[in-house]
Amino acid sequence: MYQKSGLLRMAAMSDARSVDPRTVMVRIRAAMPGLRPSERRIAAFLLAQPQEVANLSVAELAEKVGTSTTSVLRCTQQIGYSRFRDLRVDLARAATREDLATADRFTVSGDIDRDDSLADIVAKVAMTETLSIADTAAALDTGALARAVAAVGAAHRVDTFGVGASAIVSVDLQHKLARIGRMAVNWPDPHSAWTSAATLGAGCVAVGVSYSGGTADSVEFLRIARSVGAVTVGITNHAASPLGEQSDVVLTTAGRETQFRSGALGSRIAQLMVVDCLFIGVATASFDASMHALRATYDVTHSRSVPPKT
Repeated sequence: MYQKSGLLRMAAMSDARSVDPRTVMVRIRAAMPGLRPSERRIAAFLLAQPQEVANLSVAELAEKVGTSTTSVLRCTQQIGYSRFRDLRVDLARAATREDLATADRFTVSGDIDRDDSLADIVAKVAMTETLSIADTAAALDTGALARAVAAVGAAHRVDTFGVGASAIVSVDLQHKLARIGRMAVNWPDPHSAWTSAATLGAGCVAVGVSYSGGTADSVEFLRIARSVGAVTVGITNHAASPLGEQSDVVLTTAGRETQFRSGALGSRIAQLMVVDCLFIGVATASFDASMHALRATYDVTHSRSVPPKT
């Protein structure tokens, strides 16, 4: 289980009204890995039945979930609220806002069902990814993004690493940076990533990608890089995670998981959105040089394309 210190600090720093009601669902999802089992059941119910929660007292919610009122109050604080009634109001507002935003679209349960048709699957996947992007846009800390852009823009070398679906995202970042003339390297396996991280230092950046923030290989990659003086950037759904603890800058996504390809559908599209924002931020900071590099790389690849048959 993740260390709770990060979540507790977050709760301590924010009173009920400093929580953006638009991101309450995002905050609940982000907090879940660090919650106790009883608190996790409460959080799952909040996400599944936000409108029903609006009409429940602490005691009624505890009875519904089969836990104690103490657990409900503790879960409320872990999410960043000092009062349950404020959490309840923001949940209702968030649910209403999401219903209005998706009123002209397919009704999504969040999971793929046994009897779904292919049309249903397409609609559900599209909705999950659309909501993941919208949630990430609302939750992304632009101050943290600015710090990451400055670090990557000033770096003489950027190493990227991820495992599984997150590896696709780390490769994407490396390719984008290379297209604008940045020295960027992605590593395909943990040992290569760790040995490379050990050669980094001041003036270098290491970017680790992990949806859960608990992938041991990615955490170790950032830990090594940080120990030798490199700036570490973590891209994760869970800021108060081991990956977050090893990151000088955390870029938080708000991906939505489904039971199929858990952590690789909405989460990946949310990570790719953050990567695009980071890349474009770096590119625009040196606009003329970046545009020259993009034109040069475009020309060299397209000039060697096989012409269509006539």
